Amino acid sequence: MNCLLKTAFLALLIFSISGCGSLVHYKVQEGDTLYSIGWRYDQDAKKIAEWNQLRTPYVIHQGQMLRIAPPAGAPAEPLFTLSHTKKASAQRTIQLARSSPVPKSSVSQNTRPISWHWPAEGKLISTFSNRKIDRKGINISASKGSAIKAAALGKVVYSGSGLASYGNLLIIKHNESYLSAYAHNEQLLVKEGDSVSKGQRVATMGATGSDKVMLHFEVRYKGNPVDPLQYLPKR
Repeated sequence: MNCLLKTAFLALLIFSISGCGSLVHYKVQEGDTLYSIGWRYDQDAKKIAEWNQLRTPYVIHQGQMLRIAPPAGAPAEPLFTLSHTKKASAQRTIQLARSSPVPKSSVSQNTRPISWHWPAEGKLISTFSNRKIDRKGINISASKGSAIKAAALGKVVYSGSGLASYGNLLIIKHNESYLSAYAHNEQLLVKEGDSVSKGQRVATMGATGSDKVMLHFEVRYKGNPVDPLQYLPKR
């Protein structure tokens, strides 16, 4: 191998190791929203909007190519800490939708601390781990058809089955920083744009996208998965 080939091989190796070779762009599919795309790739929907210079109401279209990773040279995000999230509050109103504008609501402007509620009754069968890709939330087991409830006041920003591993999925926006998700549902009882109250029945427990009946519940802070048990009240 001559010197030029060695240099090219080393550059390619560094490129791959550094993560620059990872997926940078995503082709919008039918039913996608910026929230579902952000959820798929552990990114903040607001950041995706900024990287793609999307203006309110952030309309996206099937077949559109979106950047889902920071542009080269973009400043790194600060490391996440739980103490920071507990002090975090919403700063600006962002409306993210795939079609028509969504009216402003009290939830998008809410700066008060979020009051959390358990999303389902049942047995806790799996807990959060930031070291395992398949444990971005908690799993709760109960009988098929059991009630799934909104964990806090919010607005539904995704209701569908476009993320196969999540089955029938709901994503609820609580403020500019926090989202929660409810996966593997049998039925979805609310649609995108609906406002929901804490404890409202939003779905029924099922096994879509799963080999067992359960609720997979996640909380995300600015796109990052965080431990739901740090937010939910003690049982």
